[in-house]
Amino acid sequence: MQRLAQRARAFDGRRPLVWDLLVTGFFTAAALIDFTGGGWRNIAHNTDVPGALVLLLSLGMSVPLLWRRRRPMTVLAVMVAFGAVNSASGAMLQVALVQLIVLFNIALRLPLKTLGWAGVLMLAPLVVGTLRYPKGSWDQQIVPQVWAYALVALLGIAVRSRQDYTRALVERARQLEVERDQQARLAAAAERTRIAREMHDIIGHNLSVITGLADGGKYAAARSPERAAQALDAISSTSRQALAELRRLLDVLREEAAETAELAPQPALTDLGRLIDGVRAAGLPVRSTFHGRADAVPQGQQLTVYRVVQEALTNTLKHAGPGATATVEVSYTTDGVSVSVTDTGQGGTPSEGGRGLTGMRERTALYAGRLEAGPRPHPEPGWQVRLHLPRATTPLSTSLSLSASLSPPQTDPQTDPQTEKESVR
Repeated sequence: MQRLAQRARAFDGRRPLVWDLLVTGFFTAAALIDFTGGGWRNIAHNTDVPGALVLLLSLGMSVPLLWRRRRPMTVLAVMVAFGAVNSASGAMLQVALVQLIVLFNIALRLPLKTLGWAGVLMLAPLVVGTLRYPKGSWDQQIVPQVWAYALVALLGIAVRSRQDYTRALVERARQLEVERDQQARLAAAAERTRIAREMHDIIGHNLSVITGLADGGKYAAARSPERAAQALDAISSTSRQALAELRRLLDVLREEAAETAELAPQPALTDLGRLIDGVRAAGLPVRSTFHGRADAVPQGQQLTVYRVVQEALTNTLKHAGPGATATVEVSYTTDGVSVSVTDTGQGGTPSEGGRGLTGMRERTALYAGRLEAGPRPHPEPGWQVRLHLPRATTPLSTSLSLSASLSPPQTDPQTDPQTEKESVR
């Protein structure tokens, strides 16, 4: 039954004129049958009403039903006029009840103020009939009709409220779908940014180290074959490490391999020593100094510090030129963690349009930190990168980062930076 009602409503929505013609034709045919069969005389107060008048009243109170949805108040006014004549003549045609359909449409579509005026208008035929042919008390003639009008009006209001509620639910669902799609697009864009940042950090640094090792091995090949062999070994090791990290990154991105992807700890502050050793092996002298302890630094901030130091040293390898040196200083205080990476290079400076500086700024912004990158103050040559991350600050982004999905947090108590550790090579 419910499915049949849904089909009828759907058909009415697609072809309202067809439905209006069917409804109007049905009630017009019923009124004409009542007229031709003489059934109206069974309840008429005056059976001597001329047939032409009865026919006119039958059509006047049924045909206007065709326009009930477009001009409901006009249709009701026409029907009430014919209804008043119907009551005054004593014909009392039952087709007058068709006014209830128009009243239902008014309650369904027009403001409540209009519904009140429609109710007052429909009282006119009742008053005329009561005055012209009084039978019993006014309560017996008018009150039942008024109750019928009120029930039809309440039914129209109830259906209207239900329709408004359904439309509100549909609109809310549509808005939620739009918001969901927008959030999915934003999340995808953020994830693409994280992927690009991770791939840049992994590939860019390792390729820079490999380039430095290859240049050094080429220079040493003629004079010291052993040093050249060591450089080739370092290139091989660094390449394998880069491939392994890249493979883990791509495995996580593949849906079918996400559950079985090989996991490994993401770099932390305890890995800075190994990072600096790799840069030194590529031919860049690096002086590193650590102040304080890194015990209370959150894992996410440790990754940010590591990546910033990695990118700064990578830029030094690529842009500082021959004979350059670098200094890395990391301080852990009650206010947070501060990092300074400087070099004495004479070469070019990192491009502002590249991904390196952009990635450092994005990582810093996640923890409401401060990053400064630029040439050292004149007359000192070289480039400097300064980073400060406040203590115990949660990331500004609530999305899951790719780095968090790659590995669980890990600490290495044997290699934690201790107070005033300094390494020069």
